[in-house]
Amino acid sequence: MALVLNEEQSMLRDSARGLISDKAPVAHLRKLRDAKDDNGFSRDLWKTFAEMGFAGLLVPEDFGGSGLGCVEAGVVMEEIGRTLMPSPFLSTGVVAATALTRGGNAAQKSEYLTRLAKGDLIASLAVDEGVKHRPLKTAMQAVRAGNGFKLKGAKAFVVDGHAADLLIVAARTAGQPRERDGLTLFLVDPKAKGIEIERTAMVDAHNAARIVFNEMDVTADSVLGEVDQGAVLLEGILNVGRAAVASEMVGVSEESFTRTVTYLKERKQFGKLIGEFQALQHRAAHLYTEIEITKAAVMKALQTLDLDFDKAGAAVAVAKAKAGSTATLAVQEAVQMHGGVGMTDAFDIGFFMKRARVCQELFGDAAYHAEQLARLKGY
Repeated sequence: MALVLNEEQSMLRDSARGLISDKAPVAHLRKLRDAKDDNGFSRDLWKTFAEMGFAGLLVPEDFGGSGLGCVEAGVVMEEIGRTLMPSPFLSTGVVAATALTRGGNAAQKSEYLTRLAKGDLIASLAVDEGVKHRPLKTAMQAVRAGNGFKLKGAKAFVVDGHAADLLIVAARTAGQPRERDGLTLFLVDPKAKGIEIERTAMVDAHNAARIVFNEMDVTADSVLGEVDQGAVLLEGILNVGRAAVASEMVGVSEESFTRTVTYLKERKQFGKLIGEFQALQHRAAHLYTEIEITKAAVMKALQTLDLDFDKAGAAVAVAKAKAGSTATLAVQEAVQMHGGVGMTDAFDIGFFMKRARVCQELFGDAAYHAEQLARLKGY
C-alpha cells in the first residue's frame, strides 16, 4: 500500500487543519497555561471538535461515530502536533475509543461510546505507575471481594485524568509484576468513593494526573474484556495510542522545521541571511530527510493497525522510536538555529521542545520500543 493519504484522508486533514490552526494556535496553549485553566483545555472547543465528527472518528457508526481507522486518527493527531493544541482527543477519541470498541461488551459500548462521540464523555487510560512506561510492571492490586473487586494502588502520568468522566484502569488480579497473565482492565467512575486525584501540570503546559485508589470497590460489570487476560487487549490499545503520539510528533517536527527554515530566510548575520551559510543548510537538509523517513514509518504503522491489528506491534515500535528521535532532533535544531531567542518563553519554539520531550516518554520512549522490537523479532 502506498504510504500517502488518499483523497478522503486529505480532505479530513484539510478540515482538521482549518479548525485547529484557526481556533487553537500556539497562543491558545499559552493563554490556557498563563490563566492556570482548571481543565488545561477548552471544553467549548472540544464540543466543536465533536460536532465536526473528530471525537468519534474511531467510534463505530452504530454508536454515532464515523467508523474510520487509525490512519484518519493519525491525520488529526499530526495537525494537533502542529499547533500543540491541548485536547482530550488522544486520551478520549483515540485510546478510550479503541479500548471500548475492542474490549467493551454490548452494554458498555451502548453506555459510553455514544456519549464519547458527542463530546459528552472524557475518558482516560490509567496504566503507568512509575517514571517510565512499563505496562507489564503493573503492581496495582484488584482483589476479589464479594461480587466485585477492591482496587488498591496508584497510577501516574494519567493524561487528562484530572478532567475524566471515566477511567480505564489496568490492575493485577493475579500473578506478579512483569507477568503477562493476571492483568485486568476496569471501567472506573473517578467520582466514586475511594479515589484521590491530583492534577499534575507537565513541563509542556499539558495536563496529567496522579491517582490513588484506596481499596475502592468496583463491580464485576466494570471489567473491560476478560479477567486475568487483559494484557493482549491493553497492548492493542497502547499500540493505537503509540502510533497516535508518533503522528503528533511528526506534526511537532514538521512545524519546528518550517518555523526554523522561515527564520533562516529572515535572520541576517554578518550582512548575510543565515540560511546562506552552508553548515546550516546541511543541518536543515539532514533534518528534512529524517522527517520524511519518519512520516513513512508512522504511516506504515497506522496502515498496519487498520489492516492487521494483531500483528502491528513491530511497525508501531519502529514508528514510535523513530518519531521520538526525529522530534528530539527537530526541536533541538530549531532552538539552536534560532539562537538565544529560541530559549526564551516569549518565543514559541520552546513550547515545541517541551512537547516533544513529553511525547517521547508517553507510552514508551525510543529505548523502550527498541527493546520491544528486539523482543518481537526474537533477538
